[in-house]
Amino acid sequence: MSRAHAVLVSLLMLAAAQRADGIAPIGHGKAPDTIAARVQGCATCHGPAGQGTPGFPRIAGKPTGYIFNQLRNFRDGRRSYPPMNYLLEYLQDDYFKAMAAFFADQRIAFAPPENSALSAGDLARGNQLARQGDAQRGVPPCMACHGPKLTGIEPGIPGLLGLSSRYISGQLEAWRAGTRHANPPDCMSEVASRLTEGEITAVAGWLASRPVSLPYVPAPEGKWTPPLACGSQP
Repeated sequence: MSRAHAVLVSLLMLAAAQRADGIAPIGHGKAPDTIAARVQGCATCHGPAGQGTPGFPRIAGKPTGYIFNQLRNFRDGRRSYPPMNYLLEYLQDDYFKAMAAFFADQRIAFAPPENSALSAGDLARGNQLARQGDAQRGVPPCMACHGPKLTGIEPGIPGLLGLSSRYISGQLEAWRAGTRHANPPDCMSEVASRLTEGEITAVAGWLASRPVSLPYVPAPEGKWTPPLACGSQP
């Protein structure tokens, strides 16, 4: 089965689960009507427990508010990825909250860090941007918002480790180009617009090459105050 065919099957499964009074029968039986069964439509791309697959991000363990916000962003057009936009078009916020809570509660092993092909100089620049930022250009360090361990903050700021460099750079480019948005004030759009393409590649490569120290959980709400106001975080 091709990836496109598999995604289409998953979309149909999740849409049917939302619209039916219970999960559709499988063979002669009936699947359990639980959120764990319903979110299996997400498994083709994100893995059965949200651990991520090649080309698709890990969502397991991310803050509940962050996952909820992204589901709404896809539904409401602030993020553009046609399979997700179609999948979520007719789903409601209460269903999103249940999905977000399920994936946020998953505590599963991380894949090994990425073996970066970047030069030592590029990785050093990525390290600098992540840890120190660039104050002269108004670029805060990643750690100022996502935390000193890059684990994120409850309820709405995600951790940055355990993601591929391709995914991280793709999202930064989307903010930079204006094809990804968040509720105002859109702090990531503001930051990404100040980065060059080379800097995006460097910081994405450095983040993807970092090992994950356990326990890897978001910091409690109010643990520290980010330097920029963000619409995703009260």
